[in-house]
Amino acid sequence: MKSKLMKIMLVMVIGLAAAPLALEQLSNLQRIAERWTRNTFLSGIVTVHASEREAGESAAFVSKPLARQTASISNEFRWSGRVAAGRTIEIKGINGDVRAAASQDSEVEVTAIKTARRSDPQGVEIRVVEHEGGVTICAVYPNANSSRPNQCEPDESGRMDVKDNDVVVTFNVRVPQGVRFNGRTVNGGIETGMLDSDVDVKSVNGSIKVSAAGVARAKTVNGSITASLGRADWNGLLDFKTVNGSITLDLPSDMNADVRAETLNGGIMTDFPLTILGRVSRRHLNGTIGSGGRVLALKTVNGNINLRRVVARIGQPGTRSQSQ
Repeated sequence: MKSKLMKIMLVMVIGLAAAPLALEQLSNLQRIAERWTRNTFLSGIVTVHASEREAGESAAFVSKPLARQTASISNEFRWSGRVAAGRTIEIKGINGDVRAAASQDSEVEVTAIKTARRSDPQGVEIRVVEHEGGVTICAVYPNANSSRPNQCEPDESGRMDVKDNDVVVTFNVRVPQGVRFNGRTVNGGIETGMLDSDVDVKSVNGSIKVSAAGVARAKTVNGSITASLGRADWNGLLDFKTVNGSITLDLPSDMNADVRAETLNGGIMTDFPLTILGRVSRRHLNGTIGSGGRVLALKTVNGNINLRRVVARIGQPGTRSQSQ
């Protein structure tokens, strides 16, 4: 009996001695659990709200909701007016696409939508300049050099110096019958529906797709060119140029032209029978279509060149020739 009592007392002494250690371990476990719970909960809050503490650790993920918020800033400009047949409506942009479609109305209609991620859309002014040749409408960005403000002028005139401004201006134009269309942009594509008169467009970083009942002209640097010409009665040289992209032309079947085509990394295809001048090469072509005369020059570095023969039908748009 005495031996059992001694064992019970020994166990109680050991238990009392171990109690502080057990309590300490229990406290440690509790702190670990609280810290884990807090970190897990806060990480969910940080993902949603993009707190400054976590921004450096997950910037790529957090930037997406921020971009959606700033991209919602927008402004709209509208203009309409008469441009006489034979004269030109010209659009000059920097960042953004330019689109044009035929209009059954007698007035030109222009809509410009301004959007931005960081820069202020209000800082970009849409200016309208009326002149003897028609109307020129420009997206005029602020110039960092205040002594040389940007200017909106027709054709190759004017000044458009832009630095660190991400405002995008997208132009949509409705072009009446008989009015010529000129489009210019730097970072953006240009596309038209079938326009009744001549078309002349240029970009730097963007593809071009135009269709004209008259003569079409197009140049870009980084992008492909697809153009449809309703007439082949241009004066002087008609050239299409790009660096990174293909060139595809739909041309009247009765066209007469001296053709000069050149590509470095690509091939040259044609639906037209040609009289070849000089050496035959897959990447260089000098030849005559029909009786020749007018010069058609096509040049790219990385891309194919394709001349497609279109047969015009009375009262209908031209269709590709199937005889070749």
